[in-house]
Amino acid sequence: MARDGKKADKKAGKAGKKDRKDKKAKPDTGAPAKGATPVKQVIVSPLAPERFPDLPAIDGVAFAAGAAGVRYQGRTDVMLVRLAPGTAIAGAFTRSSTRAACILDCQAKLRGTQIADQGAAIIVNSGNANAFTGAQGQDAVDSVTAAVAQALDIPAKRVFSNSTGVIGEPLPAERITGIVDDLVAGLDPGGIDRAARAIMTTDTFPKGAAAELQGDGGPIRIVGIAKGSGMIAPDMATMLVYLFTDAAIAPKLLQRMLSRQLDDSFNAITVDSDTSTSDALILAATGTSPARPITDLRARPAREFSAALGQVMRDLAQQVVMDGEGATKFVEVRVTGAVSRHDAHRVAMAVANSPLVKTAIAGEDANWGRVVAAVGKSGAQADRDRLSIRFGDMVLAENGWRSPSYDEAAASAYMRNDRLVIGIDLGLGRFSRTVWTCDLTHRYIDINADYRS
Repeated sequence: MARDGKKADKKAGKAGKKDRKDKKAKPDTGAPAKGATPVKQVIVSPLAPERFPDLPAIDGVAFAAGAAGVRYQGRTDVMLVRLAPGTAIAGAFTRSSTRAACILDCQAKLRGTQIADQGAAIIVNSGNANAFTGAQGQDAVDSVTAAVAQALDIPAKRVFSNSTGVIGEPLPAERITGIVDDLVAGLDPGGIDRAARAIMTTDTFPKGAAAELQGDGGPIRIVGIAKGSGMIAPDMATMLVYLFTDAAIAPKLLQRMLSRQLDDSFNAITVDSDTSTSDALILAATGTSPARPITDLRARPAREFSAALGQVMRDLAQQVVMDGEGATKFVEVRVTGAVSRHDAHRVAMAVANSPLVKTAIAGEDANWGRVVAAVGKSGAQADRDRLSIRFGDMVLAENGWRSPSYDEAAASAYMRNDRLVIGIDLGLGRFSRTVWTCDLTHRYIDINADYRS
């Protein structure tokens, strides 16, 4: 969670930040495929957690990962998840009008029944988005999902595929289908960490989170993994996210719970204001917990499960921002006093997406005037003489003017922290909104200019 950097030990924080900048991501090992590109080493984000968390196994879920050489040699790039019979599945997907073939396929499958005697599966590749690939795109999806269905002896309509990576290049489906049998043989309930690494593209670290709650009659566990670093802007869920729980919940209720938690998690982050063609979130509930089924969204078990689910989703969403391409600062933007929630969101995202604000943050410049400009351009109702702006606990501007207590040295010192809070009070109403973003550095240009090479 973002916290006020004034309370942090700045000296220790700077030393830790330097140490993390020096870390290098080691390329995954695996058999290279003909025509694949050599994998590059990646500088790990200075905001990265020290290690991947210990995630509990979910009964009814098993993971495998392998190197198919979809784009890179020697890199684990395919994830397979097997789900137990009776698993309920919910999802959310990009609203892009140029969404990938696998997204259209998942959406069509989720419109059907999602509890069946047979099991289910999720297969994901990185390196190639299979987006804007014409009829070949659906052919590739059909080929991959059919191979998984045959290997696991389940219907193809219960196999969900996702792809992430370069847009506009045909997916070499034969490289994925060629390792399906090996993936099935390697399925492991404890293999979630390798699965998290297999779905990375420009990510510099794998992302995982978990929660546990006491259900009605037994414990319920929730775990999740995500990938995302660039092309991150809210319009559903942005990036790839996979959530697993042993709770027993019918698909319609599961979908409603998932949808309720999107706005305050994956729709409250932005790295660069760009929405992907391939964003997907899939939530699978195996129903294997000893707790009684959740059937009433108003009852305590449902409320507590929903809160735990939201906790996992926010944790993953914030990790995505911390891994924003070239990011060195994690920024929380808090807007209060808006006349509507819509206006609060518009102001928050205008500030979070402003290149001027983000580059000032990267340069550790306490240029609050850029925040004022972003509020003004947002289109939300605002009044100069009621607006106030804070950096952390410091009031920088109020009553239409620079605050009498403004201290340039203190504000500049605050900007040297790697976790920042920008507070904006419009002073007009009772609505609020919090979103998370990162700074914009030259590394963002380097990463994206070099993305396809």
